[in-house]
Amino acid sequence: MSAEPEALMRELRGIDWLQMLETWGLKLLAAVLIFLVGMWLAKRLSAGLERVLGRTHADATLGGFLRRASYAAMMVLVIITALTSLGVNPTSMLAVLGAAGLAVGLALKDSLSNIASGVMLIVLRPFREGDFVQAASLEGIIEEVRIFQTRMRTVDNRLIVLPNSLITTAPIINFTAKPQRRIDILVGVGYDDDLKQAKQVLLDIAHANPMVLKEPEPFVFVSQLGESSVDLTLYAWAKTKDFGQTRSDLTEAVRTEIIGNGLNIPYPQRDLHVYHHNADGTPLTDIITKGVVDDGDMPK
Repeated sequence: MSAEPEALMRELRGIDWLQMLETWGLKLLAAVLIFLVGMWLAKRLSAGLERVLGRTHADATLGGFLRRASYAAMMVLVIITALTSLGVNPTSMLAVLGAAGLAVGLALKDSLSNIASGVMLIVLRPFREGDFVQAASLEGIIEEVRIFQTRMRTVDNRLIVLPNSLITTAPIINFTAKPQRRIDILVGVGYDDDLKQAKQVLLDIAHANPMVLKEPEPFVFVSQLGESSVDLTLYAWAKTKDFGQTRSDLTEAVRTEIIGNGLNIPYPQRDLHVYHHNADGTPLTDIITKGVVDDGDMPK
């Protein structure tokens, strides 16, 4: 039992620790330097790529996506180079990484689909940073498209983080993609009102608003004959950035001018007729009338 520890001690004494420290210490130091310098260069180069794209007036979403993707790719190369400097066989390392990548890919297939969807969003570009969109039944302003997810901000300043795969598999409505938007304002007037006068009032309201575009020209259609009103729709165009304010101003002016010109905005009305019958079908009103008799009027 005592021979084994003695043999181990003799083997340890036979090792040139100073030579090993010099050899492996230098390799370890070189690997650390390669990693630190490589990480610094990766950050600089990826940030420089984003700046170059910004100078070419490329989409900010594309620049941010390529910066993160290029940084990740360069860091993989830096790590492989650092491990190679330690004496790790690159061929064996790539084989291990390939097998591990396959296993990770099967386990993280949903994440990989998010990456593929992120690439599709960058290439196809259905929206840009700052656009107001509806994606996956949610509305908000696009802040950033990342590799796995897209960040949106709602009008009441809430943050929405959507996986990219949910966006590409659902309809996308971009409200700010075009420079102009049409405003539709529905208003009902009374059946006794003059329709020509009502249409002219609505057109005058649109022409008087400075944010309403002259081309395409505003117009009014009779939408339908409602239960208690004749429904008219005012169609007017405005710049996309002025859409909300213009619609609010037109709606307020329609209410004021319609009433101010002697026209009516009818309220929904219902006529309710209630009939009460006795068991034999005689109306209860007749029974009550016959049952109430003034004693002073009775013949004697």
